[in-house]
Formats: sequence, C-alpha cells, structure tokens
Amino acid sequence: MRSATSPPSSDGPMTDRHPDGSPAARTSAGVTSGASRRAAEPALRVEGLVKSFGDRTAVDGLDLELAPGSLLALLGPNGAGKTTTVEICEGFQSADAGTVRVLGLDPRRENDELRRRIGVMLQGGGAYPGARAEEMLRLCAAYSADPLDPDWLLDALGLVDAARTPFRRLSGGQQQRLSLACAIVGRPEMVFLDEPTAGLDAHARLVVWEIIDRLRGDGVSVLLTTHLMDEAEELADHVVIIDRGRVVADGTPADLTSRGAENELRFTAPRGLDLSLLRLALPEGYLCSEPTPGNYLVAGAIVPQIPATVTAWCARINVLATDLRVETRSLEDVFLDLTGRALR
Repeated sequence: MRSATSPPSSDGPMTDRHPDGSPAARTSAGVTSGASRRAAEPALRVEGLVKSFGDRTAVDGLDLELAPGSLLALLGPNGAGKTTTVEICEGFQSADAGTVRVLGLDPRRENDELRRRIGVMLQGGGAYPGARAEEMLRLCAAYSADPLDPDWLLDALGLVDAARTPFRRLSGGQQQRLSLACAIVGRPEMVFLDEPTAGLDAHARLVVWEIIDRLRGDGVSVLLTTHLMDEAEELADHVVIIDRGRVVADGTPADLTSRGAENELRFTAPRGLDLSLLRLALPEGYLCSEPTPGNYLVAGAIVPQIPATVTAWCARINVLATDLRVETRSLEDVFLDLTGRALR
C-alpha cells in the first residue's frame, strides 16, 4: 500500500494556481491552510445537550468544544451517548435541549449549508451496496465544486485493485477506507470520523492515521470517536470521556494520564536495602517499597529530580541501581478507572 504522505503530481488536486498562472501550493489533504479557515469561534460548540429516547436519557447536559484545526477524540463505553451526540452534531437527529453549532451553523436549521462544508464517515459504511468503489467515490466527489482527485485517494488508501468491486463485496477494512475517502474527497472544513480504523490491519491503520494527522495539519477540524485508546493518544489534541451521557473527564492526553495519578519509578538493586534512608532523601509524600526481592518502587510525581535523587542515594551507599524506568498511567487506565471494567 502506498503511503498516504505521497502527494499527487504538481498538476493534481493539491495544487492551485495564482491568477498569473504560477502554482500556489495546496496542503497535502487538499484544504487550504491559514487564517481563512481558522475562525475565531470554535469549529464545534455543544452546550447543555440533552437527548432522550422514551424514559432513557442518552445525553444528559453535555458540553463540548472543538478548536479550529484540532482533533477532539470523543471516548466512552458502549451506550455512553457518543453516537447520539455525533448524529445530533451532523444534523441527523434533533436535540431535546441545549445548543449545537458546527462551523457556526445550526446543524438542523442550516443543514444544507453545513453539508457543503463537512465530511461524515459513518460507522456502518454509508455507501450503496451495489456501487463499485470507484463509482461511489466519484459520486461523492461530484457533489463538491473542488474535490480531491478520486484516483489519488484510491491509490493513497490502497483501493486501486478494488476500484471495480461492489461495496458489499469489499472486505471490512476496504469498506472503512472507502468510507474515509468519501468523507474527505470534498475538501471539508470539518470531518466527523466514527471509528475510522475499526477492522483495519496494522498497515492500513497507520496510513489512515497519517491522513487524519495531515488533515488536521491542513486546518481541518476533526471529531473522532474510537474505542482504541492508543489511537486517541496518538492523534488527539483534546480528549473528552463521557459516560451515561455526561462528561466525566476532558483534557489533553498528557493531562488525563497525569491528572490525579501517581507515577512510578522502578529500579533494580541488591535486595534488602534500608528504604527508610531513601525516604529521607526524597521530598515529603513519596512512597518507597520493595514489592519483590531486589525490585524497588518509588511512587509519586516523578519529576526529573527523582531519578537523580535515587541514583545519587544508591551511589552514596555503594550500590548500583539498574533498569530504572518510569511508568505512568495510560489513557486506557484512565478510561477504565472512570467508566468501570464491567461489560456494557
């Protein structure tokens, strides 16, 4: 599969021209970067969103904000309200209460105008079952005044060999990649990506990650839902975790993995060291232990001074500390702590 970073030729969709005919560079995902696309207002603002189905409240007073040109990962267990929230933002459903603005527009009242400016990748594919992959992509491109070159997208996403295959006969991974191509072929200002790498192998997943990252680099705002915590950590500028229709955490991936968590410094040294002396050397509040013989643990905020203190202390008592490593909570740890470990 060709890398998504390989640009088309200079006469392809990534190049515009100035009035005098000289080339004007267009960024790799085909969306002009710069201040013209970065309005002062958020690309997405959700305030007090409520949506119920009968006696079940799917979304309960939800607030979200997506900065222009950034990627927000919306995480949550099954039934948390992610899909309902995204469908309201896309204009497929109406809210019972609250305010939603996408690119400054009401997704229900101004849906026709909004459709021209966003791309949507549905979890279920969203393509005509009998349409060939190439036909489906060209149809989506025809709705845009300035689409990307469908041939380039087919090549970038490894779909050239499947171009004449009906959608229903594509593999799950091929369907996912075609759905992504259909979502971005119109050069949207904002894209909604619902589990874009579900069912993809490792190679295809990396290609999709590259495309998403370059979309953001080109000034496209991205709302991503995923069950893959490493995907959110890799791609997101901001993460919002929801459960039972409410926000339970939000922040950058680094913020969430460090917030309220004690990091751990582990090292190996001769067994049976007197850790009371190490506790005296460390700032107040740090815990020291020997969980297994010869394996030591220092728990607390592991700032750069802590490993230096540990190695200096070991040197003073003439022992060698080896295999020093700092372990922090992953985003998956944070997610499970907040939403529980029971199956939904």
